Amino acid sequence: RVNFSHGTHKDHAEVIQHIRKASEKYEYSVPVLMDLQGPKIRVGTMKDGGQKLETGSTVKITGEKVEGTSSVIPIDYKNLLYEAEVGNSILLDDGLLEFKVTDKKPDSLEAKVVVGGMLKSRKGVNLPNVRISIPAMTEKDLKDLEFGIEQDVDLIALSFVRTAKDVRDIISRVRAAGSQASIIAKIEKPEALDVIDEIIEEADGIMVARGDLGIEIPTEQVPIVQKMIIEKCRVAGKPVITATQMLDSMITNPRPTR
Repeated sequence: RVNFSHGTHKDHAEVIQHIRKASEKYEYSVPVLMDLQGPKIRVGTMKDGGQKLETGSTVKITGEKVEGTSSVIPIDYKNLLYEAEVGNSILLDDGLLEFKVTDKKPDSLEAKVVVGGMLKSRKGVNLPNVRISIPAMTEKDLKDLEFGIEQDVDLIALSFVRTAKDVRDIISRVRAAGSQASIIAKIEKPEALDVIDEIIEEADGIMVARGDLGIEIPTEQVPIVQKMIIEKCRVAGKPVITATQMLDSMITNPRPTR
């Protein structure tokens, strides 16, 4: 898996080249999957790389390209300022920090820090129960996709799939470019669950992306949804991948928890 949320095309080309050389040397097929970033909302640049946000404090959330502080948080999606409503929760850094919107202004949101902590640059932003209008593929994704096709990747994972049309659109682009790469639909938004049968039908495979999905829906529902998607894929004869936080405890422990 080559993660296009980070790194440059030069970095990724080197990784793919190393994989292909090793695969040829050891006569072992290793498919390359490019994982597109998708419409992921992220925090902008924070002063000193990160700022401590105190629980109970008030912050201003802005779409302007300013340096973030303990009281001003820049994000890279301006429409959030219009789509979020007073009372909505905003989760940052995979849910480690939580804000609650208390006021809307023409150029910013005011929010209370419900759960504070260290907020670093480029961390993810999630809005449970808010349907955002951001396109399924960003300009960055389109450039990355062109690069991936040039590199002849074997699989392409589309992040934050919300509709079957999202899948059809990327398939059309990929086939028009002459690539036969398999398209993997990553399920990490609750609206995708409403049309999961249609998405499974269109995609070559499915990835249950438990990281963002576990932020967008209640944690206790994740294993239920995971098993449901896996069963549907088995019935449809489609490959399915369960990803994120598998054996997460073994990052620090030599053995998995029970």
